[in-house]
Amino acid sequence: MALSRVCWARAAVWGSAVTPGHFVTRRLQLGRSGLAWGGPRSSKLHLSPKADVKNLISYVVTKTKAINGKYHRFLGRHFPRFYVLYTIFTKGFRMLWADAKKARRIKTNMWNHNIEFHQLPYREMEHLRQFRQDVTKCLFLGIISIPPFANYLVFLLMYLFPRQLLIRHFWTPKQQTDFLDIYHAFRKQSHPEIISYLEKVIPLISDTGLRWHLTDLCTKIQHGFHPAIRDILALRECFSNHPLGMNQLQAFHVKALSRAMLLTPYLPPPLLRHRLKTHTTVIHQLDQALAKLGIGQLTAEEVKSACYLRGLNSTHIGEDRCRTWLGEWLQISCSLKEAELSLLLHNVVLLSTNYLGTRR
Repeated sequence: MALSRVCWARAAVWGSAVTPGHFVTRRLQLGRSGLAWGGPRSSKLHLSPKADVKNLISYVVTKTKAINGKYHRFLGRHFPRFYVLYTIFTKGFRMLWADAKKARRIKTNMWNHNIEFHQLPYREMEHLRQFRQDVTKCLFLGIISIPPFANYLVFLLMYLFPRQLLIRHFWTPKQQTDFLDIYHAFRKQSHPEIISYLEKVIPLISDTGLRWHLTDLCTKIQHGFHPAIRDILALRECFSNHPLGMNQLQAFHVKALSRAMLLTPYLPPPLLRHRLKTHTTVIHQLDQALAKLGIGQLTAEEVKSACYLRGLNSTHIGEDRCRTWLGEWLQISCSLKEAELSLLLHNVVLLSTNYLGTRR
């Protein structure tokens, strides 16, 4: 109190009407509040717990990205070949994980809305079909890696046999082209067998007109000509009954067709026939969905993938030619009924053998 009076007295003497100085104000604040001496704290120090957590997470993510970038540069500089494999496997697992999440969303939507597979849009149907095929191939790796320490052997096998054990996500661009060529060479080996079988069953066809049409079609294909759509559709009745109906095909012919569809032929004939029928039905359903969407809506990669699935080696054919061939396939497929799917199965050979000189 005495100090305050002295200050006020000095102010009165000098004729000043100002308020008490900073020193007095701080002393008064100390006397009233009992706080420690010092300036007011900044509001930046009073962060909420959520803001602190966000800042921490952001810091950790930034540091992780920086360390990951340094690690990638180290691998690329000192171990270039290993870095290529590391990059391919990293991207492959990301793509496979993205495919799994998309497939789960599609399945959930099917369950929630009671939608069947054939009612889905084309891209969703194709995604589920391809994902099932990829998962089936991955199951083999999962089975052989179950025994203790077998995972080391699995990594070695994946490195030595990437075509047989890995899916397309883990192939390099060059491997994708080379492996697709190899697979197509495998299925083309069965084409002469299938044409030869068709010639053998011609005498068993009762209708004279159908016998003539099938003979003419086989002759054209053997001489390197690409058949017209009307030549194939003229045989619809022939492939819906004996001897070329789906349920009347002989065992060795079923095995040849399985190789042409890139399916294993080392199964009992009834099981092979069931797999062929299921596979052909799925392709027929895909064709109907694609006809609704329109070929013009597909990207170049989607067009080439669709052609390859249906028997054409599209890796070395231009996009426009692939679209033309796919249009011919759809025109035939959408004209067939379920009982005539044997013709669609044989169409893998009939329509693709001599297209643009692909017969080699």
